[in-house]
Amino acid sequence: MKNLELTWLGHSTFLLDTPGGKRVLIDPWVMGNPACPDAYKSLDKLDLMLITHGHFDHIGDAVELARRTEAQVVAIFETYLWLAGKGVKTGMGMNKGGKVPVQGIQVRMVDARHSCGIQDGDQVIYGGEACGFVLTLEDGLKVYHAGDTALFGDMQLIGERYAPDIALLPIGDLYTMDPSDAARAVELIGARRVVPMHHSTFEGLPGKPADFVAAVGGKAEVTVLQPGQTQAFAPAVAAAR
Repeated sequence: MKNLELTWLGHSTFLLDTPGGKRVLIDPWVMGNPACPDAYKSLDKLDLMLITHGHFDHIGDAVELARRTEAQVVAIFETYLWLAGKGVKTGMGMNKGGKVPVQGIQVRMVDARHSCGIQDGDQVIYGGEACGFVLTLEDGLKVYHAGDTALFGDMQLIGERYAPDIALLPIGDLYTMDPSDAARAVELIGARRVVPMHHSTFEGLPGKPADFVAAVGGKAEVTVLQPGQTQAFAPAVAAAR
């Protein structure tokens, strides 16, 4: 198997080219995402999409991409129902605490502390609750996408129970954790590799990667990506934990 290739598309959107050859998009917001490079605004091949919650900057292109690519879409149950109502026929609902194998990848839904209203025209539709995901890839590597979240103590349980090797954590402040709280989350989770997200997309997100790196202070290896940049992660990361 090849190494995981993780590409940050800006904000909380990540494209994973997995060791088993699958393409996974987390939080599909590309076309309207000002940080997403033009080369990624029109994705034609996807196998799986995961949605952490229903805010526009996480679900904005889910319906169109699902129709175009026929990718399987996994979301919390109420968000899945909304997607189905929009004509997405490849959706699947689940809930926190559950896990499911999807195309050779184990998808586990975990808690996040955030709101989850879906803006639908001039209405805000109840979208269930915000969540995170712990993915166990084909080579055993575990990736935790925290979604939009505040710091919460049960991150320690996520670390103890599921032992993620790589954590993708929001640091932008205002709507999520700030760099200081995100650094405390690193300690609770215990992941050896961390990638900051949900920062620098637009004004109003004051949290900066440099502040996060300083706050982590060597407790984990922080990989700061630029939008469109890809980082490979070898299975050895898992073995080193």
